[in-house]
Amino acid sequence: MSDSANRSLMSTSTDHASIDPTGFVKLGAQLPTLANILAQATQTLGLSLSDAQQLTLLLYLDQLLLWNKAYNLTAITDPIEALVKHVIDCLAIIPHLPQGSLLDIGTGAGLPAVIIAICQPERLCTALDSNQKKIRFIKQISSELDLSNVQPIASRIEAHDTVYEVITSRAFASLIDFVEVAQPCLARGGHLCAMKGKAPADDELQVLSQEWQMKTVELNVPRLHDSRHLIELSIKNV
Repeated sequence: MSDSANRSLMSTSTDHASIDPTGFVKLGAQLPTLANILAQATQTLGLSLSDAQQLTLLLYLDQLLLWNKAYNLTAITDPIEALVKHVIDCLAIIPHLPQGSLLDIGTGAGLPAVIIAICQPERLCTALDSNQKKIRFIKQISSELDLSNVQPIASRIEAHDTVYEVITSRAFASLIDFVEVAQPCLARGGHLCAMKGKAPADDELQVLSQEWQMKTVELNVPRLHDSRHLIELSIKNV
């Protein structure tokens, strides 16, 4: 982590958070509120994150908003909304993820790859996107935050030939399309984990059911009232 980030000290509980603003640019006066929201969310989700990890998540959010215009990272500019809809939304899947090396297809600004990497430093997370500018942002933020377990790659998934034990994405509207492009990169016995809003339609599930074992997890994302689901798929008879 950068020297400025290392100088930032944070103490959190469910009703109080104090944080040194050194190293932050965009979060400003909302920083204590954001730290409290994040601390409460991690507790609700059952995540055991250190103060340093929560600090790193806030630094990531700060940089996401700082570089948003330059890299066209997100349509959300309000810090609290971005915290909930990006950071906490991604945090909600972590308790449900299988173990193993992870590929995030269509990662954009690193969602969920960078969030997972911050929370699970023992897991290698490959962030894949065909957008060169967004991959440059991930390289920059990974260096700034000392995320040695993030591997940013600018490529289309069809041109990528490494295999992984877990493949995630929140970029695909169609579950069938995600499965089709992800399957060649899935290790034997691995799992596809698709982040979805509403649960997939029955016709989508029926198309996949002959070859894939599927589990639908309804997610409770703190402070988010929209529907969220995680669809976990593994090939049958492996």
